[in-house]
Amino acid sequence: MGALAASSGTSADERLRRVGWLDLGTAANTRPREVFLSRLRELGWVEGKNIVFDWLYADEKAERLSPLVAELLRRKVDVIVTTGTTAIRAAKNATTTVPIVMAGGGDPVGAGLVHSLARPGGNVTGVSLLGQELMEKNLALMKQLLPALSTVTLIRAAANPANRFFAQNMDNAARQLGVRLVVLDVRGPDDLEAAFGRITTDAAFMLLDPMFFVNRRRIAELGIRRRLPLMTAERTFAEAGFLMTYGAGFAEVFRVTAAFVDKILRGAKPADLPVEQPSQLELIVNLATAKALGLSIPQAILLQAGQVIE
Repeated sequence: MGALAASSGTSADERLRRVGWLDLGTAANTRPREVFLSRLRELGWVEGKNIVFDWLYADEKAERLSPLVAELLRRKVDVIVTTGTTAIRAAKNATTTVPIVMAGGGDPVGAGLVHSLARPGGNVTGVSLLGQELMEKNLALMKQLLPALSTVTLIRAAANPANRFFAQNMDNAARQLGVRLVVLDVRGPDDLEAAFGRITTDAAFMLLDPMFFVNRRRIAELGIRRRLPLMTAERTFAEAGFLMTYGAGFAEVFRVTAAFVDKILRGAKPADLPVEQPSQLELIVNLATAKALGLSIPQAILLQAGQVIE
């Protein structure tokens, strides 16, 4: 079972509310947790005084999610916080009564996690990262970087339930820019090398997936080796060596997530809390990768970047 940080202030005091944190990653990634706790403190929740946490990590192994959810339910948590369609679905499959707050999910309607964004209708609500604008902006940035761009590969994990929604949105965005989109399904980590060998397009965009997150450094190296500009929507991929990432800033996502937890602990029902989308998106540019690819990043792109990695 994954790593488990000890809960703080374990007490029999019934005024304490218990929050379960289900994370596909590892305890080493503390930034989301710090932002989440900071916002909860602003909202009046003090760890060990009126709230305690169970921090459970799957150590980047999706098969550990279900046992970790079972452990949270055994501990009788008041709410479960988790991120990504795979982890959210694992939580929802385990309970229809304990509130689940998404800290970023793909297409929660299409994945069957909520009935609608405005009226979730079940025990799941929170922050969703879906949006046609996200796909359009990513492709527009590619086109700005590579004016002669004519073909783009959409790399996706074959088993991810959010694929259809994002592929359709990316295809629509590509058509608007006069770019041909080629879809490439990756079956598993062992398929990555062969999959990259099949790419013949000018650039590639990778849909987020736990498998890709775990292998992000290896994927970045494959892209550099094949001189392929790679983009996705999450900043840790740029830190791992992707050329650029454009998507929701993790700080806003987890501050909004904390606000959902606050409302639920004060009596609100997930079914009645509309799913929200981040209002702030950030561009990260990796200049070291650009140099390795022999590319010069236009000043217009650099001026848009929230962070430039040297």
